[in-house]
Amino acid sequence: MPVHSVIDGRGLDEAPAPRRDLEPAIATLKRLFGDRASTAEAVRDQHGHGEGWYPTQPPDLVIYPHSNEEVSDAVKICALHGVPIVAFGTGTSLEGHVAAVEGGVCFDLSQMNAVLDVNQEDLDCRVQAGVTRKQLNAYLRDTGLMFPIDPGADASIGGMTATRASGTNAVRYGTMRECVLGLTVVTADGRIVKTGGRARKSAAGYDLTRLFVGSEGTLGLITEIQLRLFGIPEAITSAVCQYPDLESAVNTVIMTIQTGVPVARIEILDEVQMGAAIAYSKLDGYDEKPTLFFEFHGTHAHAAEQAETVKAISDEFGGSAFHWASNLEERNALWQARHDSYYAAKALAPGKKAIATDVCVPISRLAESILETKADIQENGLLAPIVGHVGDGNYHLVLFYDEDNADELAACKALVDRMNSRAIAMGGTCTGEHGIGLGKKRFLEAEHGEAVAYMRMVKRAFDPDNILNPGKIFTD
Repeated sequence: MPVHSVIDGRGLDEAPAPRRDLEPAIATLKRLFGDRASTAEAVRDQHGHGEGWYPTQPPDLVIYPHSNEEVSDAVKICALHGVPIVAFGTGTSLEGHVAAVEGGVCFDLSQMNAVLDVNQEDLDCRVQAGVTRKQLNAYLRDTGLMFPIDPGADASIGGMTATRASGTNAVRYGTMRECVLGLTVVTADGRIVKTGGRARKSAAGYDLTRLFVGSEGTLGLITEIQLRLFGIPEAITSAVCQYPDLESAVNTVIMTIQTGVPVARIEILDEVQMGAAIAYSKLDGYDEKPTLFFEFHGTHAHAAEQAETVKAISDEFGGSAFHWASNLEERNALWQARHDSYYAAKALAPGKKAIATDVCVPISRLAESILETKADIQENGLLAPIVGHVGDGNYHLVLFYDEDNADELAACKALVDRMNSRAIAMGGTCTGEHGIGLGKKRFLEAEHGEAVAYMRMVKRAFDPDNILNPGKIFTD
């Protein structure tokens, strides 16, 4: 068995769990969807993995619905025959969310990509699940509004909702949890359910919207999302500052947040990641040092005031002079380099496999957490660049291993385990934005204890036959 073929005790090379009447369900769905249903091996393989390190586990069939009603009809067929269902957006998830561990039907929602409503006066909109964040912001450009959640990849809004995505702007604008006002969801029995609404607050009943946000496709298929929007700031300025060591950079972040400066983004790159970014994204004029990327939003006066305050804090910790990205093109190039950090890191180790992981800790424990992780990397002789949305205590590693080296893989996985355990012990979480999926199921139990039993009860109540993305989040 390949060294990467076992996760949490489940053999990835094992036959799928038996299901009832798979072939009749597939035949019915192929008749219903026609050329929007595929059993081609290449199509199935494409839908059997995300961007994480997990091996491909393809579904038996891929369908491309166009409406809530088509999703509902297809779910009813799957429910009748006990066939597993996996929702698919753009395939950018990192924790094995879209792997069809028990086969079944993949619902690719990418063709449900219409912006349905934009309410400029109320700063909200309604979109289908397949709309991507870049598509939405391009649509909004002439309205003076923006959707701020930016996980880096051009992910679908449905996928971002299902994984409770956040990203570089979360320190100012929050995560998908704060930006989703309501949902349309197709449940495990095929019902079309609407949750929430357009009001900015409500005390009416259970908050089912928040229950579906972050449920990773295990409670229902999200087909439409009502989103909170924001006005495009009058002024947006970006700056880069480099530091003599990682501790100085992290302490600058902590002091900035504790001072209450409303920065829009603070991103950290350790010296390894910065070296990769310089080479991959051609960031001329920078050194291979721990580096912070800043962005300030507001009026011209307010943005300038924020920048002056942060520069004063940075100076206390030995930061270099701010390098300003003074125009839109330069600013976009800077943030594109940050978003390309995963690919830049991979370029450091051609031919090796990459494990991307993240944790999030209270801001007061950020320096301790990052520095202990950095020491752990160095002690074990691993290549693992650090990058993070440190304004809210969230940081990431990309660890590299040789596919044929079981010891190297084991060392990487052990480091991830220690990183997760440290974060939980510090009052943090094993994942700030990647989600649980396949890879962090054990740590969900460590983090939430007895509360996981109640999560399982919710899963059974919503999906008693366990057809919605089975094998994810829970260890059984």
